[in-house]
Amino acid sequence: METVLEAATKEANGTVAEKKPTVVFVLGGPGSGKGTQCANIVQHFGYTHLSAGDLLRAEIKSGSENGTMIQNMIKEGKIVPSEVTIKLLQRAMAESGNDKFLIDGFPRNEENRAAFEDVTKIEPAFVLFFDCSEEEMERRLLSRNQGREDDNIETIRKRFKVFLESSLPVIEHYNSREKVRKIDAASPVEEVFESVKVVFTSKDEKAV
Repeated sequence: METVLEAATKEANGTVAEKKPTVVFVLGGPGSGKGTQCANIVQHFGYTHLSAGDLLRAEIKSGSENGTMIQNMIKEGKIVPSEVTIKLLQRAMAESGNDKFLIDGFPRNEENRAAFEDVTKIEPAFVLFFDCSEEEMERRLLSRNQGREDDNIETIRKRFKVFLESSLPVIEHYNSREKVRKIDAASPVEEVFESVKVVFTSKDEKAV
């Protein structure tokens, strides 16, 4: 018997693939300002912002069977399988009614990337890469008062290391296909968004 999620995903799969949506992967280290810029892109260009981490957290919160499985994996320090995250992304894409998506914090590694293209049959239009020095990201993370437990210097450095080791191969892969749009994320927020606008406008996006 297939689970409700599997049935919904099958349906979502068909719907999402048929629509041939525009997908933009948003990558950048912790503290590179991805979230802020995604909110700006949503407002100006009508994209739907999907954060892989938020979808996983929401699924855990829902108390579903799938959510419990995800929670147990995270507790045990295991990486949630690509397929699980991809199913959640597909379901959110199908439910959104939109055909333009910013996928934030995914793919985290080469395996995620290959699985996403394989399962969804979708290649991103491009990858928006927020390039920021470790010093600047560290400064930002330490100064933001969100009370996040993971914002201490040791954990921050571990997160940088993981980002570099796992995400750089993804960036290199898309770079070789001329799909990476690199943004200097060290500038003030407004200046960064000016650079972002250039990327989206040159993609023939119409501001909403």
